[in-house]
Amino acid sequence: MKKIPLLFFTTTFIIGTDTFLISPLLPVLSHIYHTPSNLAGWMVSAYALGYALFALIAGPLSDGMDRKKVMIFGLSGFTLATFLCAVSPSFPTMILFRFLAGISAAFVTPQIWAAIPQLVAPKSIIKTMGVATAGLSVSQMIGLPAGSYLAVFSWRAPFLALSFSALLLNFAIGSLLPSLSTVRTNRNRHIDRIYNSVMKAPHVFNYFAGYFMFQTGFFTSYAFLGIWFTQDFSLNVASIGTNMILLGLGNLIGSLFGSRLVARAGVAKSVLFSLIFLSITYVLLPLSGSLWIAEGLFLLIFLVGGFIFPVLMSTLQSLAPSARGTISALASAVMYAGTTVGGVIGGFLFDWFHGFIGIGLFAAAMNVIPLLFFQRAGLFHDKKEKGMRR
Repeated sequence: MKKIPLLFFTTTFIIGTDTFLISPLLPVLSHIYHTPSNLAGWMVSAYALGYALFALIAGPLSDGMDRKKVMIFGLSGFTLATFLCAVSPSFPTMILFRFLAGISAAFVTPQIWAAIPQLVAPKSIIKTMGVATAGLSVSQMIGLPAGSYLAVFSWRAPFLALSFSALLLNFAIGSLLPSLSTVRTNRNRHIDRIYNSVMKAPHVFNYFAGYFMFQTGFFTSYAFLGIWFTQDFSLNVASIGTNMILLGLGNLIGSLFGSRLVARAGVAKSVLFSLIFLSITYVLLPLSGSLWIAEGLFLLIFLVGGFIFPVLMSTLQSLAPSARGTISALASAVMYAGTTVGGVIGGFLFDWFHGFIGIGLFAAAMNVIPLLFFQRAGLFHDKKEKGMRR
């Protein structure tokens, strides 16, 4: 069964690379398309918006279909849309193709989170999700820097390489992944009724509201990392890619080894201390006097982020075990909704505050407020803690 985690790792690696690929390329693409920084973030948000909207549809549909076939369908569209990004002649067409790539990815990633509880023992769920999350981490550590280096030759090269890799992955999934058929108790249920039943789960709104804010804070800071490093530290696109290797390494360590800390500290303490730590670090980030301090603080953010993400995803999955596909899709939609908001708001904050300080304060607030929602949900109560661990 080692091939299954490897396939999921590779899938999240490719999807993750495409998700974050625009960030280090924003300075270059802004110049090519003659786009101001407050609008450049839409190249991030377009992908995220397409993902967020269509994940809401893909989730309920996949709960009554073979998840393997859904993944193949999504990756086919993803391959084509990413290729079209490479030949985009203008800013509007790039927005369109990024939007289509996000739509396609929405049919892929949620299947991974939903399939893991089907394929592994309950005690291994967080660990396996950590492996899948590691694909996102490695995409930041290897995929994004590789894309940055390719962009030195041509900004089109990263998109071409990514679309070819997605094509190869699609063949691998078709050959190696077993059928992942699911059974829906009532196949005639409408999507709105499915979501209505999911939203009736205890405290589901509080959990997803907190999750949305956590993701919004992270992606707001991440989307404008490249512009910040270029403006304040005079880095070119290749240098930004090199610095992202270290950030991805921190995220990878957190996602792979975080399950051991969770087993000792418990879900509640892990979430509590992580969010407090992140909020403090975001406040300190724009005060960095040098590149090394900024890089070190971002490393800590990525380390803790890689640690807490599998914990939050596993917690959300436990809210409605009979509708994991819907929960996974909803979680992904919420995450990319946060990315959309971050890409739009971040651009204005960067202009209004003439730098990164507005983004840092906003990200800090987005990690404090979730504590209130998780408290209302009962996550920090001993009784709830035991329930989450079962």
